[in-house]
Amino acid sequence: MWFVEFRKEVQLLAQGRTFDEIKALSAQENIFGASTPARAAMIQSTLTARIKNLDSSFYPLFMDSDTATQKLYALTGSFAQDTLFFDFMYEVVREKMIIGTGVLADADIRIFFKNKQAQDEIVAKWTDQTLQRLGRSYKSQLYEAGLLDDRTRGTERNLLKPILDPALKHWLEDYGYGQIAKALEGIR
Repeated sequence: MWFVEFRKEVQLLAQGRTFDEIKALSAQENIFGASTPARAAMIQSTLTARIKNLDSSFYPLFMDSDTATQKLYALTGSFAQDTLFFDFMYEVVREKMIIGTGVLADADIRIFFKNKQAQDEIVAKWTDQTLQRLGRSYKSQLYEAGLLDDRTRGTERNLLKPILDPALKHWLEDYGYGQIAKALEGIR
């Protein structure tokens, strides 16, 4: 999820820096602490895409939020950029929260991807390794955002339903991200 780096970029934007200035800082000063210049460029590019998919009005709200809420803003950026990840959250995780099962199994992830492969010819061409890596990435991001427990062994993880900060919830609803709020809260 690159939360620390996400926070750093939002802080710089809130201070008046531009995306181009942040890109230059990343390249010249390695502000994200990446291991290589190529990795720094990838982190910066991904974070910029996530942030640009959100209305910039979230900067001050993000800066005034606690860490748990900031992580949910970062996750929202991931959802806004990656519609397949949002679909996973909305169709699988949200539904599990609604019915009260509270457990995310590896089988749920496999079923989600099998359904998507049947619906989309691009996803249908992905290898099993790609789907496994993507599933691990989704679980990792949900864990880092505080929506999954830390049990990394086994095939099941407990879902942790977040309580949305009212400012975050209102922002999501006011700026067209109401479906994301429903996905995070596990409501219809």
